[in-house]
Amino acid sequence: MNTAVSHENELLLNTVRSFLEAEIYPHEDIVDRMGEVPEDLGRQIETRAKEVGLYASNLPESVGGGGLNYSAMALVEREYGKTTHALHSWIARPTELLLACEGDQIDRYLAPCVTGEKRELFALTEPEAGSDVMGMKTNAVPDGSDWILNGSKHFISGPRMPDFAIVFAVTGVDETKRGSRKRITAFLVDMGLPGFDCREGNKCVSYRGYKTFQLSFDNVRLGPDQILGQEGRGLELSGKWLGMGRIWVGATCCGKAERIMDMATDWAANRKQFGKPIGRFQATGFRLADMAIGLRTADLLVADAVRRADAGQMEDMDAAMVKVYCSEMLCKVADDTVQIFGGMGLMEELPIQRLWRDSRLERIWDGTSEIQRHIITRSILRPLGA
Repeated sequence: MNTAVSHENELLLNTVRSFLEAEIYPHEDIVDRMGEVPEDLGRQIETRAKEVGLYASNLPESVGGGGLNYSAMALVEREYGKTTHALHSWIARPTELLLACEGDQIDRYLAPCVTGEKRELFALTEPEAGSDVMGMKTNAVPDGSDWILNGSKHFISGPRMPDFAIVFAVTGVDETKRGSRKRITAFLVDMGLPGFDCREGNKCVSYRGYKTFQLSFDNVRLGPDQILGQEGRGLELSGKWLGMGRIWVGATCCGKAERIMDMATDWAANRKQFGKPIGRFQATGFRLADMAIGLRTADLLVADAVRRADAGQMEDMDAAMVKVYCSEMLCKVADDTVQIFGGMGLMEELPIQRLWRDSRLERIWDGTSEIQRHIITRSILRPLGA
C-alpha cells in the first residue's frame, strides 16, 4: 500500500484482510478449476459478509448500508482486487443507481438488495453496442401508460442468476445542436416477466466462476412504476456510477498488482542461477523497479480521483485516466512476473498463470483502454471547440 490511511480505515482494512484470509483465499484454486462458485459457498460468503458489516458497505446508512465514503471504499476494493472476482463479488456492493428508487420501488428493489434478499444486474451492453452506447437497439415504446420492451443485452456480469435487471433502452429521439440523439431510459425489469429471458452466456478465461448473462426481451410489458429515475435520463443517471466503477477497477488493479509483485519479489530473491539470486541480475531487477514505479503511480492516481469524488469534483477524464493507467500497469506487472518465473509462471500448480489471465480482462470491461483514451482526448479538445 503506497498511501497513508487513518486509524479508522486501518481497522477496516484489518477486518477486510481477515475476512479474505478466512473466506476467500482458500477457495480460489478450486473455483478456477471448476469454473463455478458452488451455491452454498457463495451463500456462506454472503452470510459472513453480513456478520462483519461488509455487505452493501458502499450504500448510505440511511438505506441500511455500511455508509463507507469513497476513500474507505477505495481501500476495500483494493483489497478485494487481490482475490478472484468470482468470489469477492458475493460480498455485494449494490449499484448506487438503486438510490434513485422512489416510493414502492424502495421496498421492491433497493431494500432487498441491501439485505441480500435480491440481486440486480446492470444491463447496458449489447452485441452491436458495447462502447457505442448510442448504437443501442433495445427499445421501449409507450402503450397507454405502460411500455413495451424489445431487444437484447449480452456480457452482463454477476455472481449468480439475478432477481431483476436495470435495463437501458431507447425511448425516443431528441434533436440537439449536434444532431439527433437517442433518448435512453433505465427500467427495473423483474425475472419471470412474460417475454423476458435471462440465461448464462459465454464463459470467460478471466475470473472463471464469475458469470456473464444474455438477456432478451420480446414484447415485455412494463408499468410506469418500473422506470428508474426519469424517462430519457438513463445515461445521466448511470454516469456517476460508471465513473466510480472505473475508479474501483483501478483500485482493484492496484491490489492485484501488489499481490503479484510480492510473488515476483520473493521468487527473485530466492531463486538462484549462476550462483546468485536472479533479482541481482539487471534484467530481472529492473523489472521489479518498474513494477514498483508503476504501482506507486497507480495508487496515487486512484487516491487523487477519490479525493476529487469525495469533494464532488471528479470529471469523466479523471476516472478514465485511472482506468486506463491502472489496468495497463497491472497487465505489465503480471506479464513481467510470468517472465521472472519463467516456465513455472505458466504451470497450473502456481497461481501466477491465473492472476495473469484474470488481469487481462481489466483492460476491456467497464470501458476499453481505447475508449478511456477517447474520453481523455475529448475532455482535452472540447474546451477548445475541437
